Amino acid sequence: MGGLVDDLATYQRQKQRIDDLEEALAVYQAELAQLREKGEDYDRLAALLDYATFCISTENWEQAQDVLLKAITLAPTSYEAQADLALVYTKTGKLAALVDVAKIPHPGRGANFTHPKFGPVWATGHLGADVVTLISTPSDDAKNTKFKEHNWKVVQEVKHVPGNLFVKTHPKSTNLYVDTTLNPDPKISQSVAVFDINNLEAAYKVLPIAEWANPGEGPKRVVQPEYNAAGDEVWFAVWSAKNKQSALVIVDDKTLKLKAVIKDPRLITPTGHFNVHNTQHDVY
Repeated sequence: MGGLVDDLATYQRQKQRIDDLEEALAVYQAELAQLREKGEDYDRLAALLDYATFCISTENWEQAQDVLLKAITLAPTSYEAQADLALVYTKTGKLAALVDVAKIPHPGRGANFTHPKFGPVWATGHLGADVVTLISTPSDDAKNTKFKEHNWKVVQEVKHVPGNLFVKTHPKSTNLYVDTTLNPDPKISQSVAVFDINNLEAAYKVLPIAEWANPGEGPKRVVQPEYNAAGDEVWFAVWSAKNKQSALVIVDDKTLKLKAVIKDPRLITPTGHFNVHNTQHDVY
């Protein structure tokens, strides 16, 4: 009986996966149809969707998912209408502001730090835009009163590339880490950018996280920088398919050098790794 139940559960999971992939495919196909009606040329998006259809029909789920992730960065302009961030006071549940931002923001927890010109800010990346957006945030500290006129407004867009999921910094650090997990270029999706928060106009540094992990074949998408409690290490996940090697990579925040690589058969497409102390105390 146990085997039958397990088989049924596996079937239900696979069916849900198929449904999710087909739903995503249908959304992009509808968008493509609208673009063609306008006479716009999106040949690459069309090719990706055709290949995703083939992958689904041949039950190549990992490849289908990877292809649809690439399609995200080619998503057409209708998604730009969703480029608003709703900011809510957690104690009252009331809306603080609606902020107009670039295409397909993905705030996650975002990153809080003190901008040299605009004071306290909160940062978010974007799946569909080549910027990191900085929004001024209120502060109870009297020394930040002079920044009040900027509160809940975009004060800077830092040039980057599309496909970001997570940004991260720490009160003890001057680094801002920005992943590019969903960028269609493997060289970009397998690395991470590091900005100096005191000089955001300067060129960012690129860390070859997947290369350091050296997990072998697979997508090796780098995702989610996460600090340790001390604020001197940053942990990254290296995503690959369930039948490929994944890894966790630990980087020294001060030197930006590799400290350690964790590999284990039980690390299957790791994500959602959070430091318990930082999570409990809202350190981000």
